[in-house]
Amino acid sequence: MLFSTSLNAQEALSLEQAIAKGLTNNYQVRLSRASVAIAENNNDWSLTGKYPEVNLTLGSDNSYSSTENPASVVTQSSVISNAVVPGVSASWVLYNGSRVTYAKDQLAKQLDLSQEQLEAQIQSTIQGIIQAYYGALVQREQLEVLQEVLGLSRDRIRYQETRQEFGQAGAFDLVQAQDAYLNDSTTYLVQQNAYQNALRNLQLIMGVDTPTNFTLTDSLEGVTTAYTQQDLEEKLLQNNPELQASNVNIQLAALNTEVLGVARLPQVSLNAGANYNINVSNGSQTFNFGGMPSEQDLPGVAAKTLRGFVNLTATYNIYDGGARKRRIETAQLQELQSQLQYTSLEQSLKTQLANTYATYQNQQQLVSLTSELVSNARRNLTIAEERQKGGLINSFDYRSIQLGYINATQSRLNAILNLKNTETELLRLTGELVR
Repeated sequence: MLFSTSLNAQEALSLEQAIAKGLTNNYQVRLSRASVAIAENNNDWSLTGKYPEVNLTLGSDNSYSSTENPASVVTQSSVISNAVVPGVSASWVLYNGSRVTYAKDQLAKQLDLSQEQLEAQIQSTIQGIIQAYYGALVQREQLEVLQEVLGLSRDRIRYQETRQEFGQAGAFDLVQAQDAYLNDSTTYLVQQNAYQNALRNLQLIMGVDTPTNFTLTDSLEGVTTAYTQQDLEEKLLQNNPELQASNVNIQLAALNTEVLGVARLPQVSLNAGANYNINVSNGSQTFNFGGMPSEQDLPGVAAKTLRGFVNLTATYNIYDGGARKRRIETAQLQELQSQLQYTSLEQSLKTQLANTYATYQNQQQLVSLTSELVSNARRNLTIAEERQKGGLINSFDYRSIQLGYINATQSRLNAILNLKNTETELLRLTGELVR
């Protein structure tokens, strides 16, 4: 029942499925996609100052005044005024030296940069998943080899027990067989933990939060894909996302220089608006006509005023202490700096590609050699097993041959894993992982 439950809890997982899950769930990819969404939202003319700005206003103006002036006809007054002033205003930059166009170009380039950074993150995530997937496969293959050797050690114990029963072997031979079995069992348990850790590492890169007992369905085979360095270098220059992002940074630096350059040109703005003032006054006033004071209450009649305006403003900076010139010079230096960074990155990536390609060719030969080594080690183990049963070799020689077989298989598996990882690095450098 426990075995059946364990099987039902397992989920088949191919490399393609692992990559699909990773691109959906990996947090770094999701963050990069969110950055692209922000850049897409910002890439709009409304953020460049192209359109006019219109505001509705509503003000309240309340005041109280008390006046005493014996020399005036109105010798005394006490007035409370309440005013409501609704209005509308609009401002529009008619000309600012094409800064609006440059601002839109900058937003578009920011979007391009975010997309290249997303592409680089996707490539990096796919590379991590491939390496983790094949790393787990290697751990599983090593576990299967140790399981096979453990079975041989178990059979050897039974064989020595049978020989001892018939008086053909002593306690020493049995103890040696039991000691080998215990060592193989310890190694097997350690390898089991390494395999589970490799699966957990794969789930982490995939962004899977819930622990799942995955069964890896792809096989670990040596690759024999033929590449040429010239073709790889051409793809590197065309498709590498880091190089493309650096190129976008050059374009952004050039646009920044252009934006600061047009600051030398004048700016023309149009401002228009209107407001409506409704003022209601309440209070009292005292009149004096020839020694006959007379107090009267204000009737509280509303005074209404409508005011509108249209203004055209032109601004041209004549002198700012050289700050504008310094900013332009700094922008030009930053543009040169971004070009140097691109050249440096290109040179570094070319060298990295050449080293990786040379390593790839070397590792192909290592896979071929270690595969032959495993075949020889297996034949040697089979022959040693027959000779050990015939009493032609002792237990120490047999154990040495057994360990040689384990080492040969592990060397082959590591060689295949290194070859897979190197090929994945070649594809990442050339931007081919998602193609």
